[in-house]
Amino acid sequence: MDISFLPADKYMVINKTILSEIDRKNLVNLYEPIIGSLAVSLYLTLWRDLERFNIVSIEYTHHHLMTILKSNLDDIKKSRIALEGIGLLRTYYEKGEPNNYVYELYSPLNAKEFFANPIFSVVLYNNIGSYEYELLKKEYQIMKFDLKNFTEITSRFDESYTSSSEFYTFEAIGRNTLPLNMQDQVDFDLLMSSLPKGLINEKAFNKKVKELINQLALIYDIDTLKMVEILRMTLNEKGFIDKEALRIQTRKYYQYNNQGRLPTLIYRTQPTYLKSPSGDSSKRGKIIEVFENTSPYDFLVSKYKGANPTNRDLRILEQLLIDVGLTPSVTNVLIDYVLKKNNNKLNQAFIETIAGQWKRLGVKTAKEAMEVAEKEHKKYTKNIKENDKNMPVWFNKNISKEQLNEEEEEDLKNLLEKYH
Repeated sequence: MDISFLPADKYMVINKTILSEIDRKNLVNLYEPIIGSLAVSLYLTLWRDLERFNIVSIEYTHHHLMTILKSNLDDIKKSRIALEGIGLLRTYYEKGEPNNYVYELYSPLNAKEFFANPIFSVVLYNNIGSYEYELLKKEYQIMKFDLKNFTEITSRFDESYTSSSEFYTFEAIGRNTLPLNMQDQVDFDLLMSSLPKGLINEKAFNKKVKELINQLALIYDIDTLKMVEILRMTLNEKGFIDKEALRIQTRKYYQYNNQGRLPTLIYRTQPTYLKSPSGDSSKRGKIIEVFENTSPYDFLVSKYKGANPTNRDLRILEQLLIDVGLTPSVTNVLIDYVLKKNNNKLNQAFIETIAGQWKRLGVKTAKEAMEVAEKEHKKYTKNIKENDKNMPVWFNKNISKEQLNEEEEEDLKNLLEKYH
């Protein structure tokens, strides 16, 4: 839907769950590395907008959010979409003058649910790295006590209370979380028809099993026919799917076909909600499109003229995406800039310096990365024309007005078609 989104548009917040300080901690520790600080701030602001009964807020305008968050409306919309995609927010829209929105808040997953989720746990691991990930897991671990020499003497409810007319019933708000809203990653009709009827129980594909299959297919990039092979190894004697075995076998399958590696973000492109609006046909617009629609791995391969990058350079990519937490398109801009400035060499110390600065500045899009690179370069260059030959083509200040020539158009078209 083509929906306008203006500062004067009004909104109300409805609380669909019970929110606690533990949720605040989980948002910062577990969700922020995935969705970013602005999305978390937006969630907390909507939470604060709720009235004292924590059920429904008064009516606000979106200018209120712009003022509180010190952010523009486009970034707020991107953050809202991030909250929707990860299951923390549900949005409703009513056209009018002004338009009206309703935002329903849902709880974050608790730590046990989060680490058990095959998508969230792997993406968090990829975003923060193994060291930080293990620290977080330890923070949420529950200490176990040896009670084998103790006898439980806890009283039952019927021993502590008697029936009384003073007990009333009412409908109370409960803790609610949203399931991930995603399209099927496999063709379940083909999946079920490809398994021998005598091998699998007709009731094996229940809702939870389908959700798990979709999640595993997404995170491990498994297609329908590959999933059929894996499912054959996870069926028990009654023809049902062993969910834990399915997790293990999917992971093993991926590692076997990827030299023992687990899924990594170097093969992922820029998230949709962080991409620029389509339609910019200028040279700069097309370059941004390449940065956004090419994975860092494929972008580096293109710099290698189609050859496989070295293990050292792949580790640099993983460091930028996992340890530093840069987005795919920002990583592409950084690689392009460093290669051009350092005679096609990836100088790790130089990369780490720039990456750290961009991370602190909150750079998340290709456009922002290009602007910061140009700005910083101008600080240290008195005569930028003398350095044009050692700079990426997008450093040209007039490029946004230029149209592609035939050769450039063909090169970019081929790259987009290959990696779109």
